[in-house]
Amino acid sequence: MTASGGLTSGAGDGAGEAVVAGVAEEFRALYGARPEGVWAAPGRVNLIGEYTDFNDGFVLPLALPHTAVAAVSRRADGLLRLHSRDVPGGIVRLDVDALRPGAVPGWAAYPAGVLWALREAGHPVRGADVHLASTVPTGAGLSSSAALEVVLAAALDELYGLGLGRPDLARLAQRAENAFVGVPCGVMDQMASACAVAGHALFLDTRDLSYRQVPFDLAAHGLALLVADTRVKHALGDGAYAERRAGCEAGARALGVRTLRDVPDVQLPETLGRLSDETVRRYVRHVVTDNERVRRVMALLDAGEPASVGEVLVAGHASLRDDLRVSCPELDLAVAAAVGAGALGARMTGGGFGGSAVVLVAADEAEKVADAVRVAFASAGYREPRVFGAVPSAGARRVG
Repeated sequence: MTASGGLTSGAGDGAGEAVVAGVAEEFRALYGARPEGVWAAPGRVNLIGEYTDFNDGFVLPLALPHTAVAAVSRRADGLLRLHSRDVPGGIVRLDVDALRPGAVPGWAAYPAGVLWALREAGHPVRGADVHLASTVPTGAGLSSSAALEVVLAAALDELYGLGLGRPDLARLAQRAENAFVGVPCGVMDQMASACAVAGHALFLDTRDLSYRQVPFDLAAHGLALLVADTRVKHALGDGAYAERRAGCEAGARALGVRTLRDVPDVQLPETLGRLSDETVRRYVRHVVTDNERVRRVMALLDAGEPASVGEVLVAGHASLRDDLRVSCPELDLAVAAAVGAGALGARMTGGGFGGSAVVLVAADEAEKVADAVRVAFASAGYREPRVFGAVPSAGARRVG
């Protein structure tokens, strides 16, 4: 939201010329020379398909204009130097030969993990000087960490001539977060940041990383997509992602399938009857039905009926709230206020327990819906949410 309560488009949050020039000049001031290049990688919002990616399922994210920007140069002496405009403190200096999972604290673990993952995979990355800046909101469920990982992976791939494909970069970035940082995320966030195309959503099969760029021109249908960042993150979310992943894996073992991707939606009632653990049963029901919701949204987009996606979003939120139980009062209020003000549909997006909701609206209703969410939060005594338009944007690329 702007100070007057209006929408922000996000158009100024990306990697414009001023941002690129600023990051390059800051790099020169830090390291005494201009960078070899500047790269950008976006955050993402997920339209539908939550907690399905680590179950080999389907997801439908789109990249945001908000990006992590990295100015980078190679080093040949085995030293990795990291600096962030957004984090207090000086340059972090690391010996690349000494990089080990869990050994690097704080924000620096994410870029350090990328270099570690590349070296673990046999790529001859000897070191780098890195300066980072990001406009992806942190803690908002918009994949600020994936943007940080992917931007450095893309930079090192080009600088060292590794010739990796975008899915390869996404997998390496995911490995950095899983094995080096210790967060058991799926691969959706990194794939969206690495592979997205402007004006499109990314339909991704996380089992084999096959994907399809889906035209997503809501404006042509008189529609718009909003993101309502609640600007809260509840401590309840700590460890909850890993617990739900473990519960899904337990459900797959109990059902004798590789992953929950292999449970057909038409057999769900019978399948649930075979599970004795009520919590696992709820998790299984969410994953199987959310995979089906992704298929439903794809069918509606292919049929030229994006307005009908709204009802699928509402059903998805109910499943996340009631079966997976990863919502929170602020997210529930954002969804209820948006739908109550005339939105076609809304749901929480991301890991939950705070973060953001995604809202589908008629374009001429966007301001009214955004204002209704703001007023509802004020009435409840919550911090003012940030509401902005989600414009499908480009994935990782060199920008300077």
